[in-house]
Amino acid sequence: MQGRAPEDLAVVVDARGVIRVWSDGARRLLGYEPEEVVGRVVTRLLAAGLPGSTRRHMADGQRWAGEVALRHRDGGRVVVRLHGTPLLDADRGRLWLVTGAPAHPARRAGHGAPTLWDLTLAQLPVPVAVYDREARLVAANEIMAQVMGRSEEEMKGLTLREIEPGPPFDEYDRLQREVLRTGETIFHEQHGTAPGETRRHAWSMFMSPLTDETGAVQGLSATVFDTTEQDWARRRLAVLNEASLRIGSTLDVTRTAEELAEVAVSGFADFVTVDLLESVALGDEPEPVPPHAPVTVRRTAQRSVLEGCPESVVPSGDTTLYPVDSLPVRTLVAGQGSRHRPGDPGLREWVRSSPAREESVGRHMIHSVMMVPLRARGVTLGLVHFLRHRTPEPFSEDDLLLAEEIVARAAVSVDNARRYTRERRTALALQRSLLPDRPPDLAAMRVAYRYLPAGSGADIGGDWFDVIPLSGTRVALVVGDVVGHGIHASATMGRLRTAVRTLADVDLAPDELLTQLDDLVIRIDREEGPDARGRSAEASGQVGATCLYAVYDPVSRRCTMARAGHPPPALVTPDGAVRFLDVPTGPPLGLGGLPFEAVDVELEENSLLALYTDGLLKAADHDTDVGRTLLSEALAGPAEALEETCEQVLRTVLTGRPADDIVLMLARTAALGAGKVRTWQLPPEPTAVARARRLAGEQLAAWGLAEAEFTTELIVSELVTNALRYGGSPIELRLIRDSALICEVSDGSSTAPHLRRARVFDEGGRGLLLVAQLSERWGSRQTPTGKTIWAEQPLPAEPSL
Repeated sequence: MQGRAPEDLAVVVDARGVIRVWSDGARRLLGYEPEEVVGRVVTRLLAAGLPGSTRRHMADGQRWAGEVALRHRDGGRVVVRLHGTPLLDADRGRLWLVTGAPAHPARRAGHGAPTLWDLTLAQLPVPVAVYDREARLVAANEIMAQVMGRSEEEMKGLTLREIEPGPPFDEYDRLQREVLRTGETIFHEQHGTAPGETRRHAWSMFMSPLTDETGAVQGLSATVFDTTEQDWARRRLAVLNEASLRIGSTLDVTRTAEELAEVAVSGFADFVTVDLLESVALGDEPEPVPPHAPVTVRRTAQRSVLEGCPESVVPSGDTTLYPVDSLPVRTLVAGQGSRHRPGDPGLREWVRSSPAREESVGRHMIHSVMMVPLRARGVTLGLVHFLRHRTPEPFSEDDLLLAEEIVARAAVSVDNARRYTRERRTALALQRSLLPDRPPDLAAMRVAYRYLPAGSGADIGGDWFDVIPLSGTRVALVVGDVVGHGIHASATMGRLRTAVRTLADVDLAPDELLTQLDDLVIRIDREEGPDARGRSAEASGQVGATCLYAVYDPVSRRCTMARAGHPPPALVTPDGAVRFLDVPTGPPLGLGGLPFEAVDVELEENSLLALYTDGLLKAADHDTDVGRTLLSEALAGPAEALEETCEQVLRTVLTGRPADDIVLMLARTAALGAGKVRTWQLPPEPTAVARARRLAGEQLAAWGLAEAEFTTELIVSELVTNALRYGGSPIELRLIRDSALICEVSDGSSTAPHLRRARVFDEGGRGLLLVAQLSERWGSRQTPTGKTIWAEQPLPAEPSL
């Protein structure tokens, strides 16, 4: 605050800087009672260092006059012009009498009454000085003397370099001599603190030659204009421009808040904090601010002109509580920004509510505060605090308007980031809930996988994968990628994954399954496309997907696979060689009308299959060929644990941030040897039933599963009888011992069995019903030569010792 010293201001300070006398005018100016300051060091009252000219005059024991920044009792800052007069006590000790500077500039004495021209020069409201041909001062008005911190008499006959040695006055002296040499006016701008003042100013200087009637240069005049306000206006415009460029560069709530704080500190504030409501910081919908309840906020960002933000009493990321009816709560409820000084009752109460805050305000001499609510689309998101301690000027009304403008811009970006974070989190949660939680425990293979959402800030994609146990210890592997991003892509992915599981339970061949899936995608596109008009509508082509479906049989070690526009899988043989399987390329799902082709591949035991989405090959701006080369390099070599291999692949292929979702699934194959599988060919005659029961019983006894013999013989009898009655040759019986006991009977008929409830007097129709009741699961699947009916029952418990 710029103030004028009272006429009765008088303070006496001894040589040690201890206050000896304190007048009533001093009490009114700074608010301290005499008993609070008399006997104490005067430096406690200083809010900033003394001007350079004042320090030199005091060191020389000379009178001085200049601006002094003082600290008010309430913590505020008061800048006044003071006059110091040296005194001597009885022991010839140095004393200083400090009074207020005269309210009106003294008129220079002269012979007779001063002329109007002299009065004009003396009383001009801008600093003016005149120099001779040697750049020595001839005259200066009172304003120039105040700025320089020296009287006119002290400066007369001296050059600027002699009056104030060092920069920037050595540069001013050089410019003056340039004017005297060339006779041309020079305009110069400078930012800094004048010798007789405590505040930084922006100065605009005109150095103009003074010529006689012949045009010869006889001297020069220097006129200085204080353009601090205009400079602040330019700085405010620059801050607005910087805010429009920097704030909101990402869809991240925290980063947006940090950008707001950075712009404000670099522009017009010394310390800035951004507190977001707890619900906003968590990415949820903002809750209304209760007017009569405490408000919990999270310190999302803070910046300071001082290293490490020493003014802060709340670390970034921590939560804090605004007390009931405190100034921040009232500001949030009002929804309008406000300016405050330390003496304001509301701010004083807020500062004193926290001892740490009160100590920080006093230690850093925070003298001006603005609080501006962060509001967007009519909703309050948080509160921004702007503080000044190093900048001597308090916040002005223009500063408040500037703060409200950049906060309003930042609020929209924060709200956009919050909404994006919430939608992304929802979509990611939906997608993860639709993907496998952990690899299943399988006898046919060991599986490991990685799913990486895109890290570029784009919406998540529709990549999915699955591991589906099938009958006969077979396993289905599926990897797919839905076109598009966001919640809609995740929802479509969930529907396709569910459909694949349903079709897999029917034991469709890979090419048949993709055909059914293709029809489903076309139906989804017709129903949900932008021009959907019911079942007769044409497909829009906006809903599509790629898919790879593979079925591995550990008994035969054969893998049957088909793909619909998806990258081919990589195969790593037990010796470490890598090749990409030549699986016929089918069209992407959703085009319709084109067939899919399956291929059979016989795999050695401990072979490694790598299934992935195209995001892996295109990671970090790779093209497909480079991605395949990197993938081959990562997979080649001796076999390692699957989890380690997954990490190795990602380290090798991902040289930067992925631009699309990535799925990587690795499967190491196993084989079921003869010790766990027995197969018999049966003749198409009634005696085959008894033979099948006997063979099954003998095998169970050999496996130590005698407790399951009775149930198994009933199942075998019913399935073989069903094959003899409704099927045809060849008839085959197979028993598999794995985590469960599996009984399979194959025949040459493709007619699917049906479970029905027989009437009381029916002679048949109860076989499959009996099988369903005796087994844990049962079903049928088509084979190249007919069908297979299977039944699965749990293994008997180990006998207790």
